[in-house]
Amino acid sequence: MTEFAETLRFLSAAQKPAKGVSLYTLFINRPAGRFLAAVAYRVGATPNQLTVLSALVTFPALAAVALLPPGPGMAVCVGATLAVGFALDSADGQLARGQRSGSPSGEWLDHVLDCVKIVALHLVVLVSLYRFFTLPSPLLLLAPMVFQLAAVVIFFAGILTEKLKGRTPGAAPAGSAPALRSVLLLPVDYGVTCVAFLFLGSQHAFLTVYCALLLAHVVFMGAFLVKWFRELR
Repeated sequence: MTEFAETLRFLSAAQKPAKGVSLYTLFINRPAGRFLAAVAYRVGATPNQLTVLSALVTFPALAAVALLPPGPGMAVCVGATLAVGFALDSADGQLARGQRSGSPSGEWLDHVLDCVKIVALHLVVLVSLYRFFTLPSPLLLLAPMVFQLAAVVIFFAGILTEKLKGRTPGAAPAGSAPALRSVLLLPVDYGVTCVAFLFLGSQHAFLTVYCALLLAHVVFMGAFLVKWFRELR
């Protein structure tokens, strides 16, 4: 137990900066990922194995959304499983930094599977809405398509901006409020989208939460694109 606690402290020292992340990532996903990374470190697993495990946990849950009628029990299982998959997605990077075993191929695998998850998540919502929901208007079938567009653009543009700017972290803008920024970023955190599936058992509640997150993604997409373009210019 002492060795495990030492591993946790060791991985915590190799943590990424807190700047630019939401409260969910900062206080839930990263600590959960650090715990899973410590377990993986003790058993000798590799970061790539954690990346693949994250996908193997996530994709069956997404398949269930498309294939099974939504209900309270299914919603809890899907939401919890997606959250665990996201924690494993954090664990692979933490393990790589702790072991100093990061590689371009590992980063490529991580980003490719992340992109597949984002695309698949909104595709299965579209299928579920079409098959199982009583929609007030067929126009609501556009919601997963627009959500997918915004989520993929934010994901790709964010990674591209980071690559073009380099990996040297900059200072926080003058007068910025990191705590407030972490709260404001909650709606565009993938983990919060995972938690939204806990409401899948109630069609009205899920549609309300899902469309609220969709609106937030569209607004933040515009804001992020303008911000990142100005920074690069």
